[in-house]
Amino acid sequence: MNKIRYQKLQEIQALEFTLVELNLYLDTHPNDQKALREYNTYGKQLQKSRAQYEAMYGPLCNFGMSLSQYPFKWVEEPWPWDM
Repeated sequence: MNKIRYQKLQEIQALEFTLVELNLYLDTHPNDQKALREYNTYGKQLQKSRAQYEAMYGPLCNFGMSLSQYPFKWVEEPWPWDM
């Protein structure tokens, strides 16, 4: 597999993990402004990273969660979870 592709996918996974943890924290600490700022900052980074990845390699999600170029890219392997 392409080393850069793998690194970008790992970056996305790390950002998603961070956001899950911050989300869980904010569920019990909704007034923590610092945590909320971090959540929003990481959320923007994730959106940017996903957009870059998908522009280079195709969609990360199906069912309309990610748009696709022509021809339909979802059927091209490897799928994100196969890497």
